[in-house]
Amino acid sequence: MTGAAKSGTRGRKMSSSTRGLDEIDRKILDILQNNSEMPVSEIADAVNLSATPCWRRIRRLEEIGVIKRRVVLVNRKMINVSMTIFIGVKAPHHDMQWLKAFRDLIDEIPEIVEAYRLTGSTDYIVKVVVPDIETYDAVYKKMISKMNFSEVNSSISMEEIKFTTSMPTHYA
Repeated sequence: MTGAAKSGTRGRKMSSSTRGLDEIDRKILDILQNNSEMPVSEIADAVNLSATPCWRRIRRLEEIGVIKRRVVLVNRKMINVSMTIFIGVKAPHHDMQWLKAFRDLIDEIPEIVEAYRLTGSTDYIVKVVVPDIETYDAVYKKMISKMNFSEVNSSISMEEIKFTTSMPTHYA
């Protein structure tokens, strides 16, 4: 890729049709997804680059939006939110006003850590983390006191079989 082509993506978010990542970029992403605190010099060694070009690649991945942010992963058991509950929700009707109210509701409840709009018989699924069933019941009551739902189904996770924040990079 030429320097002009590389700089043409600077400051823009990469679209799904833009293929600006090479094998070295993917290796860097794999390393950072495993340990974002690894020194650039070690990442550079692992991908056979010197530190400065490696740092430039990381900065480019940040600038184009491939790397959204760097975060700390907290051990949920150590902070007493080891119970995971998935809540399936059916909307009473489908309109933008209800959707906005639902988005506002899930944003104000910190125990809701993920939410998705789905196809199929369930309209939305949310992931809730709490210390116990009593706290979940309080979250549930808050939800139903502020919104109308056609149906709410909850499933308590018995075991976390796989959890990762790492995305597969081989499609990039």
